[in-house]
Amino acid sequence: MKLISIKRETKLEVRFTRKMGELTTNVTYIKKQFLKIPYKTIHKYRETYYGEVKDCENISLAR
Repeated sequence: MKLISIKRETKLEVRFTRKMGELTTNVTYIKKQFLKIPYKTIHKYRETYYGEVKDCENISLAR
């Protein structure tokens, strides 16, 4: 049994940008788990409409 594992999870979220307005996109979270309990998010990213992968740091969640 592994004590520390890494899990990738995709959620549908609503994001907001000034240029495009409200955007519903799939956001993928990579999380560290200790005994199947998540305790740290390592990275989160999203895939754009055109297929490129972008970091979620430059997009806000609120208007």
